[in-house]
Amino acid sequence: MSDPSPVIDDLCRESEQLDVLVGGLEAAHWALATPAPGWTVAHQIAHLTWTDRSALLAVTDAEAFAGEIDKALASPDGFVDEGAEQGAALPPDRLLAEWRTGRRALEKALRAAPSGTRFPWYGPPMSVASMATARLMETWAHGQDVADALHVPRPPTDRLRHVAHIGVRTRDFAFGVRGLAPPGEQFRVEITAPSGELWTYGPEDAAQRVTGPALDFCLLVTRRAHRADLALRAQGPDADRWLDIAQAFAGLPGAGRAPKGATG
Repeated sequence: MSDPSPVIDDLCRESEQLDVLVGGLEAAHWALATPAPGWTVAHQIAHLTWTDRSALLAVTDAEAFAGEIDKALASPDGFVDEGAEQGAALPPDRLLAEWRTGRRALEKALRAAPSGTRFPWYGPPMSVASMATARLMETWAHGQDVADALHVPRPPTDRLRHVAHIGVRTRDFAFGVRGLAPPGEQFRVEITAPSGELWTYGPEDAAQRVTGPALDFCLLVTRRAHRADLALRAQGPDADRWLDIAQAFAGLPGAGRAPKGATG
């Protein structure tokens, strides 16, 4: 099993980058609306706090985490929003402190987990590396919502490799969650990293292909931007369909983001 330390290190860096954005905000800025309907900056950080807490429970107490699964099954459409609402109601300084404490506790638990351990989750069980990768993906995606709300640029980094990895691996899930049969053949994905490196997935001779910037691919699979606003290209009907429905996260797909040119 490969060493999960690099992805845990990147998770910490991603969290620290977001912390720089929110750490010095005035209280009024925590109430700013983000692109996610009904969610403020506070909701975004509250969601990360809640999910980190769930992940920590899964890593440290699988029996107790089973109770969280029961809650999710009892309210599949509301349990995520409920967690965000509870956290967003806290004073910003307390919410910020809880997020910092929780993510550091999760980091410590992930680093201490024995090699080969798999943890329960809302989807399939996760390895240490998978859990850290999923947390990085969510931190980056919700951080994008925060940056959009604050109207501040957020230079992409090669930590996006982890997000892209999940985006590729969840191809069949994106079809299945919509009741569609996944394609039988593998796709070739070629995306250009912020550093200029080419990241490739799938066989070189695949007929179905996706190409473009890695940032755009990650915005797409986290459903933080509409395909029409991104420089991604598909070759083949199945690859083209995938770009319409791709999602890297578990759960229902939601409405996604409207094209920037769309009007109400």
